Amino acid sequence: MNSLSRISAIFFKELRQLRRDRMTFAMVVMIPLVQLILFGYAINTNVRDVPVGIVDQSGSAVGRVLEQVIRATQVVKFTHRYDTLEEAQRAVAAQEVRAALILPSDLVQRLARSGSVGLATPNSTNWTTSRPVGQWIVDGSDTMVASAVKSLRNMPLTELLRQAPNRSVPTFEMALFYNPEQRTVVNIVPGLVPVILTMTMIMFTAAAIVRESERGNMEMLINTPVKSTELMLGKIIPYIFIGLVQTAIILGLGYLIFNVPFNGSMLALLAATLLFIGASLTLGLVFSTLATSQLQAMQMTVFVLMPSILLSGFMFPFEGMPLPAQYIAEILPATHFLRMIRGIALRDALLVDLQYDAICLAVFMVLGLIAASLRFKKRLD
Repeated sequence: MNSLSRISAIFFKELRQLRRDRMTFAMVVMIPLVQLILFGYAINTNVRDVPVGIVDQSGSAVGRVLEQVIRATQVVKFTHRYDTLEEAQRAVAAQEVRAALILPSDLVQRLARSGSVGLATPNSTNWTTSRPVGQWIVDGSDTMVASAVKSLRNMPLTELLRQAPNRSVPTFEMALFYNPEQRTVVNIVPGLVPVILTMTMIMFTAAAIVRESERGNMEMLINTPVKSTELMLGKIIPYIFIGLVQTAIILGLGYLIFNVPFNGSMLALLAATLLFIGASLTLGLVFSTLATSQLQAMQMTVFVLMPSILLSGFMFPFEGMPLPAQYIAEILPATHFLRMIRGIALRDALLVDLQYDAICLAVFMVLGLIAASLRFKKRLD
């Protein structure tokens, strides 16, 4: 009986303590709520409206009709037009678009071999074209997006030709760039870098200031001439080297064990990785000024880690998510670094091609360092 009363006393004590610990209580409510919204609303494996470009070398009305027929499938949406094949290839490499449709100059002639375009009788079945009517060049580094575009390979053109297609000849040729074999590991290994760095970099620094307070070192730091910005920089610099080592391990072993190619510039990769590490570390510092214990710091890390995995494009195609989820993903540093590392490692993209994501990471890092410094000043007061 006495044992039960003691257990009850501890039980009610923990409840009161949880009620006073507003941060932990908020995490208890917010983590399942956010995960429910992410999995139930934002996550969608059905890829639709993939942004693509078009190079219409035919310049014909038939080409414009064919574009509308393809658009009606809702698999892709034409967002850019290019004059040459080279322009389209550069756009795919820079991920301005995920694929590009090339319509040849003899498009009308290719279609006419099945009869007369738009004039064939409904019962005609003499579709004898020996060549595809066009070609798709596709970014194969994202296997889900590539599979969605590949579904158009044997797309019937009965609405355009009013004839039964010859199934022995595909409607479109498919050229898969960067991952022609569509190996999932080629897509996964570079994506692991932002995921692992998000977890380790934020977690390490999120506990930095809290650990100083728990060990009683904060009073000593207050009495030193160290400025808040200097303290922030001193905290994050050692972890920069840790992040670089982790990146080298993931990509190095990915190449040796899984034969994941690296096609880009090492200097471009170094610059992109430093930007992301800086952004992640400053976010961890902001968390460390908000948390009152290392447990809270770890909870905040999980709160950011899960959306970074689910919304960044690591597991599910970015294009498949609804617009509100895409807007949230744009706030996360992992989203921008994922695009950069896949672009550099797999598509040999230049930093100038990825300047939007680089600028976003740089701005995030500067704002995070300023916010952490201001928060730390308030704590000193």
